[in-house]
Amino acid sequence: MEIENKIFKTYTLNKDKLIDYGFIKEDYGYKYLKKIMHNTFQAIIVIDENGIVSGKIYDLEAECEYTNFRVKDVTGEFALTVREEYENILKDIRDKCFSKKYFIYSQSNRITDYIGKKYNVLPEFLWEKSPQYGVFRNSKSNKWFGVIMNIDKSKIASTEKGEVEVINLKLDDLKYLERKGVYPAYHMNKKSWVSIVLDDTLKDEEIIDLIDISYEYSDIKDEWVIPANPKYFDVISYIESLKVFSWRQPKNIKLNDIIYIYLGSPYSAIMYKGRVIELDIYNDAEDRVMNIELLEKYDAKKYTFSKLKEYGLNSVRSPRRIPSKLVKILNK
Repeated sequence: MEIENKIFKTYTLNKDKLIDYGFIKEDYGYKYLKKIMHNTFQAIIVIDENGIVSGKIYDLEAECEYTNFRVKDVTGEFALTVREEYENILKDIRDKCFSKKYFIYSQSNRITDYIGKKYNVLPEFLWEKSPQYGVFRNSKSNKWFGVIMNIDKSKIASTEKGEVEVINLKLDDLKYLERKGVYPAYHMNKKSWVSIVLDDTLKDEEIIDLIDISYEYSDIKDEWVIPANPKYFDVISYIESLKVFSWRQPKNIKLNDIIYIYLGSPYSAIMYKGRVIELDIYNDAEDRVMNIELLEKYDAKKYTFSKLKEYGLNSVRSPRRIPSKLVKILNK
C-alpha cells in the first residue's frame, strides 16, 4: 500500500471524526465508499482499529478490481487520472480525520514531546530534499543537540536494511556504543556523536538521559569575572549569608552564565563562583540587577591576582569575560 503509506506516514487517526465524515463502522474497522470517474469506478477505503489505511478501486462496469493505477511508474493517462482521484480522496480523509505528527515512530514523537516540554524547543525541518529530518537547536546558543532522521538502517548497520528513524546526539564518549540500539553517528562526527534507533530498543527514559547530556554540550555559557571592593561593602558577609544573592547586572550577561566574584585589596583574589538564575530585576533604587546562585567559595590564597595574570587576566577593573585558558583552570 505504497500510496496510502506515503500520504498517512506522519499522521495519526482521530477515530471520533470518521463517522461524521461518512465512514461506516465494521467488525474490522471503518469503511468508506465513494464513486469516481463519472460513477464508473468506486473507491473503497478501509481504516483498521490501529489507524492503518488501505484501499482499492473497483471497476463497476467490468465488476472487478482495477489495479493499474498502482503501477509504480505508470504513464497511461487514464491510470494517472484514476490515481490522482484516489489520492485526492485519501488526502481529504487525512486532512479531516487525522492529526499531523512530526515523525513516523511513536517513540520519536514521545521524545519530541519531552524536548518541547523541558527545553521549549520544537524540531526545525531545514532541508527540502529531506523534509522529515528534524533538527533540535538550543535556543540560547543556537547549537544543535539532536537530529531525528528517517534513514535506511544499512547506513548505520551494514548487515541490516529497512527504513528506521534515529536520533543523533552529541555524547563525546564512545562507551554508549556498547548499548543495543546505539550506533556510530550517521552523517556526523563519529568521535562525538551517536545514532540511536527510535524503535523502543532503548526505553524512553534511557534516551531522555542521553538527550540531557547532549543538551548540556550545546548549552554554551559565558564565564565572567566581576570586581567587588570589600573596603566599601561587606561582600563576604553578604554573599555567605545567602544561597542566592543579587548583583548589579552588567551588559551582555545571559541566563545560566557563570559569575566569579573578585575581591580587591586586601584579598586581591577570586573568592566566589555563582550562576545567573534570574535577570532584569529592578531594586528599590531602580537599578537593574540579577540573581546569582552561589556555587562555590574559594580560599583567598587559591586564585590570587598574580595567579590570574599567569592565565591572561591582567586587570579586573570592571566586569569582563574570562580568558579561555583561565576558564579551564577554574573549571578543573
